[in-house]
Amino acid sequence: MIDSLTSSGRIPKFLQRGKIGAFLSIVLTGQLVYVSFEAFKGSLLLPLSESLGISIDQFGILFGWIGIAMFFYVPAGWVNNRFTIRSILIAFAGWRLVTFLILYLIPGIPFKFMVVIAASWGIWDAIGWPAVVNGVVFIAKDEDIKGRGLAMGLLETIRRALEFAMNAIILVFLGLYPDNAVSIMKGFGIGYALLLIPIIIALLRYVPKNAIAKSVQIGDKKAGKNAAALAGLINVLLKPRVWMAGLAAMCLYWTYVNLIYLSAPYIKLVFNASDAVAGAFGIFNTGLIGVFAGLISGIVADYVFKSSTVMLGVSLAVTAGGAFTVSLLPAGSSSMWLAMVLLMIMAIGIFMGKAVILAPIAELHLPEHISGSAMSVGSFAAFASVLWAHPMTAGLVEANKADPYVGYQQILWITVLVAAIGAACAIVLAIVNNRLEKAGKLDGVGDNEIIAVAAEVED
Repeated sequence: MIDSLTSSGRIPKFLQRGKIGAFLSIVLTGQLVYVSFEAFKGSLLLPLSESLGISIDQFGILFGWIGIAMFFYVPAGWVNNRFTIRSILIAFAGWRLVTFLILYLIPGIPFKFMVVIAASWGIWDAIGWPAVVNGVVFIAKDEDIKGRGLAMGLLETIRRALEFAMNAIILVFLGLYPDNAVSIMKGFGIGYALLLIPIIIALLRYVPKNAIAKSVQIGDKKAGKNAAALAGLINVLLKPRVWMAGLAAMCLYWTYVNLIYLSAPYIKLVFNASDAVAGAFGIFNTGLIGVFAGLISGIVADYVFKSSTVMLGVSLAVTAGGAFTVSLLPAGSSSMWLAMVLLMIMAIGIFMGKAVILAPIAELHLPEHISGSAMSVGSFAAFASVLWAHPMTAGLVEANKADPYVGYQQILWITVLVAAIGAACAIVLAIVNNRLEKAGKLDGVGDNEIIAVAAEVED
């Protein structure tokens, strides 16, 4: 059965024997590096804070320091050009392992030392996350089958499903032994951290080395790998299509931030839902939908639209349509169930787009030795909206406490506008890519680089 599916081209190469180990190693790295801290930020925030001996506001401070990753994404592009995906991911996982064990095993750590660890996580996130995404694209790269959309969709689906399952296990134990919450959180924090050991071994065994920048010609002189990596980053920064893909991704992530406020709080404040109904809807709309939407998005991107860029554009268009329709509803409990259905449609659009948010970078056909820096720049553009989206949206809710409907109407119209702009960017980029492909002018062999950089796969 498997052989027949393989020969008929139904199974992408990255899911076949010889590559699936590398794919899963990279995807699991992309989740397990966060599993003993960031993944606990939702329903496990209180017991996590107690186990670490910190307050809720101190937890927020640590997350703020992790957020400095935003300012390091672009310089991290140099690192992703200079070193292989495998070496970056091993170092990323190794540092997380060491620091997780320090947090959970050494009692009485000063909060200032925790801040230093959180800041180091932020810097490493800027380096490691683009390497995860680039690694997925690298393994999924194939001449016959366009499996990149599915690979990116599976990355999102597996990560969300794993986080949900691992947190659910802890919640079961907390429910059975509520008086031992601190010990349970510490035990699972250590246990989950130790999972990084087999992941590092798997990275060494299964993930092949990719090409990195080797040298660059500067005038009459030939510079080495460090200068070549920088030249590759400059090449990426000067490519308009990279920024267009990044802008579309930024719009998608902005709508995702708005969705958080347009789920449980919106249903409660505008449509008078109970705490139980609003909470259950919030978990479903901002969590479980993402688990299934990722897989669907990847399949549709590869086998229906034949393009993740088009998939992103369609997802943003669905999001804009969903937000616009919700904005037409009047306040009050009589519209609650219709609002929930429409918000679910909006969430499906957002999560289907989020599953392929950086896949359009892979469809630019950039040379292998600069694809890592392209993912870094794309990540910077995509996640830049966190700098203003949360404060803006929360500010609108806060400013309209007396009449929440007014504030949420403003949020919905911002969502419509942002999603429409993102959809236009994605569709235009898809058209440009298609024309360049027909003209044989895509950048795959590096002919269109501003600075010619030689590359190699190291032994």
